[in-house]
Amino acid sequence: MNRRVLLAAPRGCCAGVDRAIATVEKALELHGPPVYVRHEIVHNIHVINALKDKGAVFVEDTDEVPEGSIVVFSAHGVAPTVREAAAARGLKTIDATCPLVTKVHKEAARYAEQDYDILLIGHEGHEEVIGTAGEAPDHIQLVDGPHDAAHVQVRNPDKVVWLSQTTLSVDETTQTVTALKNRFPALKSPPSDDICYATQNRQQAVKQLAAEADLVLIIGSVNSSNSQRLVEVALAAGADHAHLIDHAGQIDTDWLTDVTTIGVSSGASVPEILVREALTWLDERGYGDVRTLTHTEEHQHFAAPRELGGRAPGPRRPPRPLPLRKESQDHEAYSARF
Repeated sequence: MNRRVLLAAPRGCCAGVDRAIATVEKALELHGPPVYVRHEIVHNIHVINALKDKGAVFVEDTDEVPEGSIVVFSAHGVAPTVREAAAARGLKTIDATCPLVTKVHKEAARYAEQDYDILLIGHEGHEEVIGTAGEAPDHIQLVDGPHDAAHVQVRNPDKVVWLSQTTLSVDETTQTVTALKNRFPALKSPPSDDICYATQNRQQAVKQLAAEADLVLIIGSVNSSNSQRLVEVALAAGADHAHLIDHAGQIDTDWLTDVTTIGVSSGASVPEILVREALTWLDERGYGDVRTLTHTEEHQHFAAPRELGGRAPGPRRPPRPLPLRKESQDHEAYSARF
């Protein structure tokens, strides 16, 4: 049996995630620990644990941060009320919100000023949705998928606009917008796509490999929306099976029964070392033939937050899957390389 692995490109950490992680690391370097972070800086447990080891303290709300301390806002963004609460307690804030999320916040504020009803397509309870909705709570209502479109009520059907969470499934969002336009023909669209370039690129790359794969493995944490969407995209694109795993140790050998082609990708918050560990695990079980399927190349990078000088980091190096090295899966080895 000719066993092989199809490796998606692009995959893994996007520019917004790189910026957010670098923000916490730079804050620790400049100010020393502890540096407080409101919510997980990005949705990946390995990244969070590594930053904890360096002195980051993750809290659910600014009330948990000692007065006068430094607090970093996560890549998912926060509502204006959170910023106000932090200022009232004399906290020194560093904003690591992804610029593409900030774009959606500004759109929400602008359309609210124009008195539009804003239909925010996204998943209820997600931190990004909570932050965006907080920009205009009296104008925004959540639409959680195509099925929700039937329940939407607006004041003026001629003055309605839709926005979206940046990490959604492109296909499902299109279906939701179509359902909303069937109800509100005058529905206005945002000036440009709200779903971020990295989310779209990773979904398209997974579609490409899923068409040839018997099994698709998506590396990412369960609370990562974009990683969850990659599993859904793989199944919809023709993969017989697709699973979300945090690391190679979660791969079930039973999944490999009668499987000749395995597709591998990772969510936008996942360090490349976790992909390499999965490839090593598969190599040890006979899947050493690795072929990279490149959908597109990414060269995007974002300037650091203004509180840290606002200088743009250098472009990210493209991930290199080969040559493979035996990487330890334990936390100590991961932290040392992070």
